[in-house]
Amino acid sequence: MEAIKIDVSKVYGFIPKDEIYKLKDKTVAANKALHDKTGKGKDFLGWVNLPSSISEDHLADIEKTAARISPEIDILIIIGIGGSYLGAKAIVEALSDTFANLKNKNDKPYALFAGQNIGEDYLTELLELLDIKRYGIVVISKSGTTTEPAIAFRILKAHLENKVGTEKAKDLIVAVTDESKGALRMLADQEGYKSYIIPDDVGGRFSVLTPVGLVPLAIGGFDIRSLVKGAVDMENACDQSVPFENNIASQYAATRKALYSKGMKIEILANYENKLHYLAEWWKQLYGESEGKDGLGIFPANVDLTADLHSMGQYIQEGERILTETVISVATTKSRLTIPSDKDNLDKLNYLAGKNIDYVNKMAELGTMLAHVDGGVPNIKIEIPKISAYYLGQLMYFFEKACGISGYLLDVNPFNQPGVEAYKKNMFALLEKPGFEEETKKIKERL
Repeated sequence: MEAIKIDVSKVYGFIPKDEIYKLKDKTVAANKALHDKTGKGKDFLGWVNLPSSISEDHLADIEKTAARISPEIDILIIIGIGGSYLGAKAIVEALSDTFANLKNKNDKPYALFAGQNIGEDYLTELLELLDIKRYGIVVISKSGTTTEPAIAFRILKAHLENKVGTEKAKDLIVAVTDESKGALRMLADQEGYKSYIIPDDVGGRFSVLTPVGLVPLAIGGFDIRSLVKGAVDMENACDQSVPFENNIASQYAATRKALYSKGMKIEILANYENKLHYLAEWWKQLYGESEGKDGLGIFPANVDLTADLHSMGQYIQEGERILTETVISVATTKSRLTIPSDKDNLDKLNYLAGKNIDYVNKMAELGTMLAHVDGGVPNIKIEIPKISAYYLGQLMYFFEKACGISGYLLDVNPFNQPGVEAYKKNMFALLEKPGFEEETKKIKERL
């Protein structure tokens, strides 16, 4: 099997190679701390060796649940927010036929999402669709009380029960939640839902290889075994025993830190395959929540190219020089589409006749990287052989491992998110949630 490759040579014009290698010892120590569980947030390091710890029995049980539910439904509703939906969403979008729904391809359930927003129109329109479709629900929440997914599940649970009856609905709902506590665990036990456990030592943004990702993906008809195999292989490739010179997670983390120290405060993740848009959204949460604290951290952003070259391209090329760009490059596409010749050549494209679309895309990618480097934007290239479950497993574990190392290089706790609670306190106060009476009084006086 081929592996993901990293090329950092296009940053050497901004920082010398030895500046990166000066961080070698710290990077190796950070990787070791992840394995030895001696760093900050050590209680949330279950993801480090998670891929290789997934058992055959666990995968078989998930596949058994999928085989029971999938034939009964047309649509799978995945309820969750943040890490409880972005990982699955990234894989669904990357591996699905973009137009499967319009083509009426019914060989597997069509995955839709709820609980990732509080949009009234979104939920109303979803319910209108579900009135005429067979569907099941995977609800994902550690506590069962997170506002957005809790609202969505309350509404969709009632809708499903009214549609098919309470007993049938129980067979079509799967809960992914805490092992022993929380509102969703209590409800799952009371109702008899099939349930899976979110490990206590794995935070949401690192949870795609737990039942949080594996259960909905299996029910949706995706190859979770290949996903896990890719992650296992990358776990081995990024192990603490692998020398810095050969360890792509360590190299990526060290390069990012060296650039950050030189004033590169924003990292743009660029992709040239629209199927990877939600992979970038997943990456944004992973790095934003992990690094953005204590007044520190690279700000993660993403662009879909070449489309965003016609919107954000101007800023990237000539805006404030605080940017670095990481490009996900896909070596081979599964399709081949050739540009035809035209006798009138009014669009002046005959010079491309006979060439396939991906060749043009690759030249746009290379030309853009060179232009951005010339414009003062360091570029890191991460190449994956193709978009598949196996290589997505590799890519996601690679980013997770590099993220853990990066957080330790910044000397922050990459595994908490204390700032996330600030908006919740204000929202609960404004909604006059019981227990927030004092906060409600204060916020009303402020307003």
